[in-house]
Amino acid sequence: MRPTRYSPEPAAELIRRQKIATLAQLMAALGTGARRTAFRKLKALSARASYSHCGRYYTLDEVAQFDPLGLWSHQDVWFSVRGTLLEAAAGLVEAADSGYFVEELDNVLHVGTKDALRNLVQASRLSRKELAGRYLYCAASPQRRREQLLARRARLAEPGLLGALPEAHLLPEELRAAIVLFFSLLDEKQRRLYAGLEALKTGRGGDVRIAELLGVDPGTVARGRRELLAQDVQRERVRARGAGRKAVKKKRRKSSPESKP
Repeated sequence: MRPTRYSPEPAAELIRRQKIATLAQLMAALGTGARRTAFRKLKALSARASYSHCGRYYTLDEVAQFDPLGLWSHQDVWFSVRGTLLEAAAGLVEAADSGYFVEELDNVLHVGTKDALRNLVQASRLSRKELAGRYLYCAASPQRRREQLLARRARLAEPGLLGALPEAHLLPEELRAAIVLFFSLLDEKQRRLYAGLEALKTGRGGDVRIAELLGVDPGTVARGRRELLAQDVQRERVRARGAGRKAVKKKRRKSSPESKP
């Protein structure tokens, strides 16, 4: 008896229709309960697995619209032209002008990259150098690593919005005092948005780190970060309508009987 032959086209049509699909959905579309058969058909389609969500989702290159970094997402599921998270991290670090700190690469790839970077260093595919109290991940090539370190040191030496604030204990005392003074001069909304901006630049753990530096609640930092990401900022108001203390009505003193004519 000849084995049943499955066409990969139903799987391709499913992905074209909904852009991404799980293995279970693809198996149902193919009409097979055998994972090996499904994987064989996906290979024939050159289907690409996501690097996020443990590779649970698949798409086609004809569907994905990769950005200049070779990344694409749909419904918060992320794909890379390089394939796995390990390959995506390695490629981005090697191509970066000034390497990457972990939290920076987390922000770019939208997933945690610490374990992947550690594995790449252990495999001698990348290198790392302690810089400003953190590890900077660079290319394995000595020449390329030197170039990236020089570029990063130049960036760290420049004031402005290029880098995240270091942890409080790493800041010079005068700089920390100046930041706190500047922060105290802002109104409530400006403080929230500034804290949110610094948290975005810091990456994972930024809400807590910036809250500790500026002496505010992490929830306030998180709110500012969400408002910036959603571009939900009311330019003309400091507080949202209805926020703040309720107006207190001024009580009129009752005149005493003696004062009445």
